[in-house]
Amino acid sequence: MIPVPGNTRVWLAAGVTDMRRGFNTLAAQAEKVLKLDPYSGHLFVFRGRRGDLLKIIWWDQQGACLFSKRLEKGRFVWLAAKEGKINVTSAQLSMLLEGIDWRMPQKTWRPLQTG
Repeated sequence: MIPVPGNTRVWLAAGVTDMRRGFNTLAAQAEKVLKLDPYSGHLFVFRGRRGDLLKIIWWDQQGACLFSKRLEKGRFVWLAAKEGKINVTSAQLSMLLEGIDWRMPQKTWRPLQTG
């Protein structure tokens, strides 16, 4: 997992993104389309058209980081909206990166009493 501080926010960019883009053009998209500062230290997550590739940009106060992950099977669960952004927790990001539906996670069963 990406070693980010606990107070870092995670932003998902709705819609699809051209996955040929690098840090600079994704940062420009975060600034112009999402109306957020790409150098704030927050994570910005973008998904490709096919849905099997994600790119994450992050400014770690020392330099620009660009992470990517491609699923060999399946698709990343994404927003239905065509534009905009959504803030998710780091736990939801972890589920997203594992290919799990992060929108409505199921709690595990817990017994009502002991013995």
